Amino acid sequence: MFLDESGLLMAPLVRRTWALRGQTPVLWQRTRSSEKVSAIAALTVSPRRHRVRVYVSLLANRNVRTPQLRRFLGALRRHVRGPMILIWDRLSVHRAKPLREWMAHHRGFDAVFLPPYSPDLNPVELFWSWLKYHRLANFAAVDVRQLTREARKHLRHARQRHSLLRSFIQGTPLSSCLD
Repeated sequence: MFLDESGLLMAPLVRRTWALRGQTPVLWQRTRSSEKVSAIAALTVSPRRHRVRVYVSLLANRNVRTPQLRRFLGALRRHVRGPMILIWDRLSVHRAKPLREWMAHHRGFDAVFLPPYSPDLNPVELFWSWLKYHRLANFAAVDVRQLTREARKHLRHARQRHSLLRSFIQGTPLSSCLD
């Protein structure tokens, strides 16, 4: 299971687009908005490697801290049976003592850390890239609720496309876990 955090900002990530000749596209946005949506995601691979699923938690105007991560892992436990091997980057919240103590108390969790500075090994980073640079590119949200709604719409779409979820794992050198 690959787990990662990310954030979506109110300002659109501007990408090249098309328009009719002479009609330059304009993206209207609120300026100086400090609103954001933080996100936690896990890509899971079933023991027999048949299913890949994604689980996401969106946090409006909050950062991911130990309590939010514990809540996410608790909810994940209700959906995924059996022991879990969490493959994490080295974000400080992943290495926090309160989280390690919580995981020791709640059996079935084992954490493995990716090498430092290796987002290319993390399939969830490819998931975030797909969401930000493809689905939410050029999207200028009016407020954090609209950004959350739009992100959820694309997350529902991703959940139904198992080949897409599998491609995030196959896009890393760790793809041998699906063989």
